[in-house]
Amino acid sequence: MSAAAPLVRAPVACIGETMAALVPDPAAPLEGAGQLGVRIAGAESNVAVYLADHGVSARWVSALGDDPFGRRIRGEVAAAGVDVSGVLTDPHRPTGLLVKDPGPQGTRVHYYRRGSAASALAADVLEQEAVRTAGLVHLTGVTPALSASCRDLVGTLMEPPPAERPRPVSFDVNHRAALWSAGTAPRVLLALAGRADIVFVGLDEAQDLWGEELKDAADVRELLPGPRVLVVKDGGTDATAFDPTGVHRVAARRVDVVEPVGAGDAFAAGFLAGLLRGEDSVRALRLGHLTAGAALRVAGDHGPLPSPGRIAELLDAAPEVWSQDG
Repeated sequence: MSAAAPLVRAPVACIGETMAALVPDPAAPLEGAGQLGVRIAGAESNVAVYLADHGVSARWVSALGDDPFGRRIRGEVAAAGVDVSGVLTDPHRPTGLLVKDPGPQGTRVHYYRRGSAASALAADVLEQEAVRTAGLVHLTGVTPALSASCRDLVGTLMEPPPAERPRPVSFDVNHRAALWSAGTAPRVLLALAGRADIVFVGLDEAQDLWGEELKDAADVRELLPGPRVLVVKDGGTDATAFDPTGVHRVAARRVDVVEPVGAGDAFAAGFLAGLLRGEDSVRALRLGHLTAGAALRVAGDHGPLPSPGRIAELLDAAPEVWSQDG
């Protein structure tokens, strides 16, 4: 068992907003789209769903409007095997909405989430049984960007020093520039990441937030020495985990990418599932890459995992076999 494994035990409570997503179908610029498909989109519920796929007891904690989108989201997440008993229904505020606009330069996302049910979440949500009885709480940098009360929720969760917390906290930086007031994200996200037990951040994301002088994963670790486990992802190249046993780098398997959205959430879920299984950081990184590959191969946020036998085979594979096309 790895030194990091005792940090993580089930169930895992994932706190954050999930929205209805309107997507041109077939994919085309929104301005000329003939019809829109309805999907759901939320970083924390994505993590919960992939954890459930791995057989981990996962809970999603949030708030939804008393509307058709809210009922659809609740039903789809529950159908994936996630406990949604911690999801509140707000009769006064709507479910958040996003609209995707695919184009030659990539996909733009338009958010309609100001004043949403989840934006009214506050620190009292931490008193819910779904959170109090969790073995780990996972959240992302999206939540503190939604409102002052959401930022207070995250800050309250992070406030006790790690040694005094009733449960560890996993934090994916997940910077969404469109959600932040100018100049506020770097300071807030650095402070929150520095107080978490487990942190996920992309190298390019860290550079955008905290400076181009961060040349590699080691530089990010120097900036963030506090988390017991820090995972720095370098796009489709590799991921590096810093834990009490040392530094561990695992190359990503090459996959045919249909859409990158959701891959970071899938990676986080795979890595956490690895720790829950008592894997060392190398095998947890591999499980993160395999789970991310499932998301990369589909147009939506959620794709099917390889079979358990195939996962076991790849976790045990030699490095030269591992790095071949997935």
